[in-house]
Amino acid sequence: MRHIRLYAVTGTALTALALTACAGGGTGTKDEGAAGPRPTTAATATADRTATPGVPGGAPGATNTAGAPKATTVSARTSATKPGKHAAAALQPCNGSNTKVTATPVSRPLNHLLLTATNVSGRRCDLMYWPTPRFDDAQWAPEVIKDSEPQAVVSLEPGQSGYAGVRLSAADGSGENGTTAHKLEVLFLGRTPDTDSGPSAHPVLPAKGVYYDSTLAMTYWQQDRSDALSW
Repeated sequence: MRHIRLYAVTGTALTALALTACAGGGTGTKDEGAAGPRPTTAATATADRTATPGVPGGAPGATNTAGAPKATTVSARTSATKPGKHAAAALQPCNGSNTKVTATPVSRPLNHLLLTATNVSGRRCDLMYWPTPRFDDAQWAPEVIKDSEPQAVVSLEPGQSGYAGVRLSAADGSGENGTTAHKLEVLFLGRTPDTDSGPSAHPVLPAKGVYYDSTLAMTYWQQDRSDALSW
């Protein structure tokens, strides 16, 4: 199954609308004859925006880089999925105003970018669902790797970091419409996948830019760097 999103203007920020397109199964399948991922309507898109984080997990023994304190987790059973006042009080979505986001190309796996969000505020914030990277002036958002959904919301105390992996292009060359991007905007989701949580972030890309194609995809936010680069 392939998930493609359109960017839509909602107030002062962009949010991503999703569509599920059957394409022979698996990620990285080609869109034959298309100039890029095909748009869809909001009505079709809403069916794919129902995922919620689960309950705590994470790879044992995985650590943050540079000795940074490890992110903690908040059980979605008592926060993300439970309606009402308790959920609203428990979750404080992260965004570009309370985190610093970096984008780092990695050697393994091939053609991947690591997003690191560090809480630079004085209070806890929660990385909701997945980041939405927007390269240059692209009008479509990447596929979400659904199997990367963690069992808990990644909660960051001040100074802590969370991670997400971005698959830039297919290692086997099966992607289409490849291009090199020089600018990146990262959008943050709110308490539900069809809302944004405020200002976006603008991490700096390498001077030579990064190459991506139609197989562009990202993971959910993860507690550990190793988990973000497992997909």
